[in-house]
Amino acid sequence: MKFRFAFLFIVVCAFRLSAQVDRENTSIIIPAEAVEDPKEDNELIINPEPVFGATPAASNTEVKIPKKEELPVARRRNFSITNETKFRNPAELYQDQLKNALKLRPDDERRQNGSTVTQYLGEFSTSAARVNIVYRDHQYPDGDLIRVYVNGEMVRERVLLETHFKGLFLTLEPGLNVIDFEALNQGSSGPNTAQFEVLDDKGIVISSNQWNLATGVKATITLVKEEDSVKNE
Repeated sequence: MKFRFAFLFIVVCAFRLSAQVDRENTSIIIPAEAVEDPKEDNELIINPEPVFGATPAASNTEVKIPKKEELPVARRRNFSITNETKFRNPAELYQDQLKNALKLRPDDERRQNGSTVTQYLGEFSTSAARVNIVYRDHQYPDGDLIRVYVNGEMVRERVLLETHFKGLFLTLEPGLNVIDFEALNQGSSGPNTAQFEVLDDKGIVISSNQWNLATGVKATITLVKEEDSVKNE
């Protein structure tokens, strides 16, 4: 009797175990989502574009240092105590400066002392038979005296230049007529100075100029009488 109960118990247990196994085998298996291996390197790498001329040639292994641009160097002056003004006596420097200040250039000397050579005032042609020559001291009247010549002959021996015009009428000879103004002296304020004008018989100015003369020097102007005017007279 016990044997039956034991056999029945074994059969029941075996049946229940078989049912449990079948139930486990009929379950749905859902595959797991594939995951990338974290060991793999997924870093984004951007390679720089090649720059032309930036990469040195393989054969050129020498390092070249750019040359420095040399600035021009002023010429050195030879050291000399005698040439350096800073070592000189201040009194000597003052005397040198005074001499330079008093030294006149040729133009300045001519203005202060008057021209020492003949002043040529030009040559002019005219058809007029007669001209009027006038002159005056255009600066401060200081006693300037002149003498007037025409073709080498004296026509005015002694004329005092004043602020107003004075002069002479001159009948022209055919061809050249040379008029000289000689400075007889220099006035109290400097050289012999004057303004003069030459006018034709209609009052038209032929020439207007100035002179600045030392004593004994002349200013000269030449008038050419045209031949046609002579034939028509």
